[in-house]
Amino acid sequence: MHAMGNKMFCGIDEAGRGPVIGPLVVCGVAVDSDDVLRQIGVKDSKKLTPRKREELEPKILAAAKVEFVEVPAEEIDAIRNVMTMNELEARVFASIIERLEPEHAFLDAADANEDEFGRMVQSQLDRKIKITSKHKADDTYPVVSAASIIAKVNRDRYVRDIEKEIGQPIGSGYASDPKTIAFLNTWVTEKKALPPHCRKSWYTSKNIMNLKSLKSLDLFE
Repeated sequence: MHAMGNKMFCGIDEAGRGPVIGPLVVCGVAVDSDDVLRQIGVKDSKKLTPRKREELEPKILAAAKVEFVEVPAEEIDAIRNVMTMNELEARVFASIIERLEPEHAFLDAADANEDEFGRMVQSQLDRKIKITSKHKADDTYPVVSAASIIAKVNRDRYVRDIEKEIGQPIGSGYASDPKTIAFLNTWVTEKKALPPHCRKSWYTSKNIMNLKSLKSLDLFE
């Protein structure tokens, strides 16, 4: 898979599918050989420290053609009224393929069914291309690892921007993060509404709003 006869191939991955606060970021990285990505030491972004990811970002940008799309929380809420998260991701993955115009796309599969996700993406494309859709593709293909790094760095950047805008710590934005849940609880208690950049359609958001609407409980907290 090193060089593919000067045929451009790409890797696509996302960051921020699951958090309750902040955007989904999908990134595509296209090269005609992944040798340079191997040389700079790309690997699955989850195995790298944030600092290491930030060091690799400019090297990837210099070595490859890169495209990324940010889907803000408000848009996710609106789109989920008409389609699933998998369908939304398939559309965004396809839009990145349209921009990069590769011969072959390696995807980190968003659906439990890898092949089904590949078919969903292909169905959104104007032309037929070779698609390899796999779970943990960011572990297997350097070009997908590179995409996962850019996606993660940019999502982290958006979350820090949201934090500056809101003016208090919001944690990582994931429901598993106690800082994020503490922030949401405090905000909803004070403002009787969810904060900006929060995915209102998420179970966590609905749950916190339901709990806080039981006003009598607040007296005992």
